[in-house]
Amino acid sequence: MTKKDLVRVFVKGGILSPGDFLKIIKTANKLGSDSIHFGSRQDILFPVKNYSKEDLDKTFDSIQTNYEINQESYQNIVSSYVALDVLPRKSWLAPHIYHYILDSFKYRPKFKINIVDPSQSLVPLFTGNLNFVASSQDNYWFLYLRFSEIDPNPWKFPALIYGFDLAKVAEFMESLDFKSQKIPYEDLYSLITKTLKINLQTRMEEMNFPDSNFPYYEGLNSTPDGKYWLGLYWRNNKFDTTCLRAICERCIKTNVGKVSLTPWKSIIIKGIEEKYRIGWEKLLGRFGINMRHSSLELNWHLPVLDTEALNLKNYLVREMDKMDISTYGLTFSIKNDPAMVPFTSVVIEKNFTPDSNPGESYNILFSKEFNANLMEYDYYTKNVSKDIIPPLLLELSYLYYEQLDEKQKVEKETGPKNNQKTLNILYQCKNCLTIYDERIGDEINGIKPGVAFEKLPNTYECPLCGSDKKGFSKIS
Repeated sequence: MTKKDLVRVFVKGGILSPGDFLKIIKTANKLGSDSIHFGSRQDILFPVKNYSKEDLDKTFDSIQTNYEINQESYQNIVSSYVALDVLPRKSWLAPHIYHYILDSFKYRPKFKINIVDPSQSLVPLFTGNLNFVASSQDNYWFLYLRFSEIDPNPWKFPALIYGFDLAKVAEFMESLDFKSQKIPYEDLYSLITKTLKINLQTRMEEMNFPDSNFPYYEGLNSTPDGKYWLGLYWRNNKFDTTCLRAICERCIKTNVGKVSLTPWKSIIIKGIEEKYRIGWEKLLGRFGINMRHSSLELNWHLPVLDTEALNLKNYLVREMDKMDISTYGLTFSIKNDPAMVPFTSVVIEKNFTPDSNPGESYNILFSKEFNANLMEYDYYTKNVSKDIIPPLLLELSYLYYEQLDEKQKVEKETGPKNNQKTLNILYQCKNCLTIYDERIGDEINGIKPGVAFEKLPNTYECPLCGSDKKGFSKIS
């Protein structure tokens, strides 16, 4: 079975109801598949050799879900909804915000779109072409563009975009053919503001990347509201449909309304009530589901249906376990396909270069500051055999812990020692409420950070509504 034999189901934002999930599972069974896979873009995949397009259309039309088979014309929208109640989040980013935004996407995107909260570390920030990242301002989002996989620095849109306008911006950008028209990123602001009626806001901050520490996402875990979330992981990256059917049926019976998919080929079920906890434990015991995998085994990203990568991972986990290695905070991926985009802190890459050793050889890469969201990788070593990889990963783990800076983290969380608050003078446009902050400047008008408002030329205009300089008033 190869990837071209997979039915790919687009689960928008990685969120689906247990009832819809059950219909997908029953369809997979009907077409001869007794297991399903989860993709790195929070989609569902299951293999079929003999299939009926009529059956597929009927199922997916009934749950208003798109699918593809034997092609890759469209992309799933990734979201960090799965991290809610599991990891820290922006205070304003509640579940209904995700639902409103995702529901506003009425078209099938061909671009990879990420809608993510930078406070969490479960869902990668920049693996999409259009990466909408939550800011500190209520329902305003950064936009980072990344159309070249070799470009480590995504281009940043010079303004924040209102959440309910994200779909408008994304659909408009899909109507622009970047490859054939070769439109410069710098022209996008003018094109978007002249064409669309959307709400923009001046950036009042630069985005802070989350710590690289990776969460443990398995097992039954309590939440502040007295309920539980359940994380389920299968060692072989295949989920048995008999077990999944029982899980969906129990979700429906116990009023669990959503199932969330992670980019790590696992599922998270939230909102489990205390009175139903024992029943969930009995179900997991009936199917022999182990919820005691170590982080050494959990924190891996592998391509779907790649037996070679799975075998290599299992070998490395066994060998690393013998060394009592600590990998807390580190994530790993195996790259057997040159086109694969990694989003982990450590990458084991199969060597395809002509000067590689006879037989299989590998390169080991690690991300800048071991933070995969920075999307910058350096080689730790090249052209090594499989048996050499475990001790090299041990060395890398030492390097990771040595570079952790406790003092820097304390200052980041508590602020400078003198803890003195300073008053920052801002200027706000009376017409559209856009704010000029000299610490940030005005990228749209070519004003660099550090330029005081008084020193701006008299010809200065508001980047959003075009009001002149006299239309701004001082605020603190």
